Amino acid sequence: MNDSRVFLDTNIFLYAALEDDFQQGKRTDAVNLLKGLNDKLVYVNTQVLNEFYSVMLRHGASDDAIRDRPDAIIGETKVSVITVKTIKRCWDIRMKYHYNYWDCLILASALEHDCDILYTEDLQNGQILEKSLKIVNPFAP
Repeated sequence: MNDSRVFLDTNIFLYAALEDDFQQGKRTDAVNLLKGLNDKLVYVNTQVLNEFYSVMLRHGASDDAIRDRPDAIIGETKVSVITVKTIKRCWDIRMKYHYNYWDCLILASALEHDCDILYTEDLQNGQILEKSLKIVNPFAP
């Protein structure tokens, strides 16, 4: 394993988990991305785990059906706990880049762990933050 670090936003896991015909292309892209990360250190934070669970509930999945997936995410990634330091960095990022609060919390966690890439569909594809973190939308054409 090399020392390349990536951070995954919730939507990557959601598309991989949801079997929606309308989003089938995104599901395929998400699954392929996850399969291709074997040589990277993959980070998420506790927010990603919470959002995943919440959205799966809104899609009608039962707690029993959901539970194994966050456990798998925990087993396959490094889970970052959101601290006061993370929250304060989030505030600074929000003031500088004007993204929504929850996206800034993801960005703060990714930067906190020296990630090179943040995979998400929610932010500006290709943007580089703080001269170190590149936003990559794996669903972009």
